[in-house]
Amino acid sequence: MALNYIWIAFFVIAFVVGLVKLIFFGDTEIFQHMVEGIFDSSESSVMKIALPLIGNMAFWLGILNVAEKAGAINFLSRIVGPFFQRLFPEVPKNHPATGQMLMNFSANMLGLDNAATPLGLKAMGSLQELNKDSDTASNAQIMFLVLHTSGLQILPVTIIAQRAILGAADPADVLIPCIIATYVATVAGMIAVAIKQRINLLNRVVIGWLGGVTVFIGLFIWYVTTALTKEQITLVSKVSSNFLLFLIPVVIILGGLRKKIHVFEAFIEGAKGGFETSVKIIPYLVAMLVAISVFRTCGALDYINDGVRWVVTQFNADTRFVDAMPVAYMKPLSGSGSKAMMIETMKTYGPDSFAGRLGSIFNGSADTTFYIVALYFGSVGIKKSRYAIPAGLFADLAGVIAAILVCYLFFG
Repeated sequence: MALNYIWIAFFVIAFVVGLVKLIFFGDTEIFQHMVEGIFDSSESSVMKIALPLIGNMAFWLGILNVAEKAGAINFLSRIVGPFFQRLFPEVPKNHPATGQMLMNFSANMLGLDNAATPLGLKAMGSLQELNKDSDTASNAQIMFLVLHTSGLQILPVTIIAQRAILGAADPADVLIPCIIATYVATVAGMIAVAIKQRINLLNRVVIGWLGGVTVFIGLFIWYVTTALTKEQITLVSKVSSNFLLFLIPVVIILGGLRKKIHVFEAFIEGAKGGFETSVKIIPYLVAMLVAISVFRTCGALDYINDGVRWVVTQFNADTRFVDAMPVAYMKPLSGSGSKAMMIETMKTYGPDSFAGRLGSIFNGSADTTFYIVALYFGSVGIKKSRYAIPAGLFADLAGVIAAILVCYLFFG
């Protein structure tokens, strides 16, 4: 229901803002721009997102099927089972969804976007099999989606690469702030959903796993800041991501050979589901991306930013962070939109400016909540998202606040 009201609100707000611009400011082209945005986003949601996704879906679902038949999913389920049983009490012990979710989280953490989406959609499908009400998101599906939308990653490769293209003196100087911000968003989202679902996080298993992840991230930060030069950080981020993206299918294929399964046949069997899933999500993508397009094109984000700037000035506070806020506004709505905002911010203020760095951190602090809700829930026919969107936006807000604080801490 929340998605329904938000979708309607985007169109209503866009129409009102367009009307105000036409009547009071004489902007005779505002509705033309919004209509062009509708056609462009309708086409791009199919041609640039859904159709290219078919290939990725086919490949990674095929690889995942090989992994399942080789026993890799069950192996991962046994490893993370004690932790996931606390977070996902509705999921039976050693259920395939546990290993699939872990693979999705791992791919996200390593910045492997092309692999993360198909793996995540497969995990959502497995959780749907356990869902007693097929139209309504289950507790497990909400927890999974919110953790996914928090976007935990330790290798923000695309952000570093874009900063290098725009001539940043040290493209990787936002690496540590990005990790901190996205980790805060993930923990905040987990706590919010746990409170709503009355999940006890104060037990030895959960604290032990969270402590272990925290220590790992801390050691990673210590290593890259003390053992690597700035140029090496950029190189390691780029090389390691591509290496791991190629290593994963190779390891799974070799594991299938070791288990003496018909690897090619298992791959084809799993890949067949890629087309069906991709076609199923097209209506949801078109609906959400068109709404986001008209909301963005009408200029509502500019009015929001002007309001934030006015409030900040009333408290005589530093307003530098406001220059980068459009990236934060756009991030929950559209990944490509937030990337465009980040690039525009760096071009306007410079990649090494406070706003340029903060825009980069914003872009790496969380994932696209509305897009992911439409994509993941749409793939399994969920119509009632319950509190998934508010919880996801809460995680986004925590990531935004953390991004601002760490940017002031690191870059003054």
